[in-house]
Amino acid sequence: MQSVLALHENIVAAQTAHFDTPLALKSGAVLPCYDLVYETYGKLNADASNAILVCHALSGNHHVAGVYAAGDKKAGWWDNMVGAGKPIDTDKFFVIGVNNLGGCHGSTGPKSINPATGVEYGSAFPLVTVDDWVVSQARLADSLGIQQFAAIMGGSLGGMQVLQWSIAYPERVRHCLVIASAPKLTAENIAFNDVARQAILTDPDFHGGDYYQHNTYPRRGLRLARMLGHITYLSDDVMGTKFGRTLRLGSLNYGYDVDFEIESYLRYQGDKFADSFDANTYLLMTKALDYFDPTHVTPAISLAAALASARASFLVISFTTDWRFAPERSREIVKALLDNGQAVSYAEIVSKHGHDAFLMPDAHYHALVRAYMKRVTT
Repeated sequence: MQSVLALHENIVAAQTAHFDTPLALKSGAVLPCYDLVYETYGKLNADASNAILVCHALSGNHHVAGVYAAGDKKAGWWDNMVGAGKPIDTDKFFVIGVNNLGGCHGSTGPKSINPATGVEYGSAFPLVTVDDWVVSQARLADSLGIQQFAAIMGGSLGGMQVLQWSIAYPERVRHCLVIASAPKLTAENIAFNDVARQAILTDPDFHGGDYYQHNTYPRRGLRLARMLGHITYLSDDVMGTKFGRTLRLGSLNYGYDVDFEIESYLRYQGDKFADSFDANTYLLMTKALDYFDPTHVTPAISLAAALASARASFLVISFTTDWRFAPERSREIVKALLDNGQAVSYAEIVSKHGHDAFLMPDAHYHALVRAYMKRVTT
């Protein structure tokens, strides 16, 4: 199935897949039906062996690459990685991007109409997990006639989905690219997420998650949550180089308005995010991050035991200044795979960009991915 428009090689269009088969979630809740919005790039070959699934991070969506119209300057969030002649070459591979369940870019989520009530789900939308996303993605693959992916890749929360794919559907993926990710969050990461959620939950306009019916929006809370999150995605080096202690107006205001350029930048990022994202979705996505832990079963098992069933070959990549998903977390994944005698390649990229490095057009990083993809047979 092909959804890329023929008007221009970089002009793409989203599609919607509807599923009437109920989806039983890990929480025990059931979605009676749901939609997944997705985009594809490149062409699926005759035996459907060249498909690659790209899993998005917390604030990502299905719009991975390309633009929606000629002259559009807002390309997909990983456009520097995916496209004709790029590291993930759409002249060779058929690439799929999906907006996960609970999202706010077309897939069924809190903003969607609840068929049981006729109004937005709001607080009634159930918590979803990485496990649930992978099951829904597998159903989408089924609908597209894809029985096995040549590769599945993702950064951050996307990398967690890749790990879950290797565990839940080991026979359906040949290569796994886990980038700037971790097998589970640290206590510090969970703490950051909870502070961000509290900013939203305590906003007077939140109304317990049912702000749609109150014609309000917890903008202040979401704005603060994004400002906090954005700090953790950057490194101290890049903040210092880009902003330092530069004063916005050249002198101190002796008040609580913006003095420093970094303050102006964070407020801009918070405002921009609050204009384009949904607060309930932000809550859901951060909880999915917190809950992911393939060793948290009964009885508890080691990471090596959790990954023992994986059949894929792995490429694991970390970045030196990423303190949110530090290189040692990637090395935990590598060690677990090596303990099992599984095929894994590891690279630690020197970068000044912190966690956001996985989104940047770094020449060394891209060359490494390009080289690895040469071994991904179709």
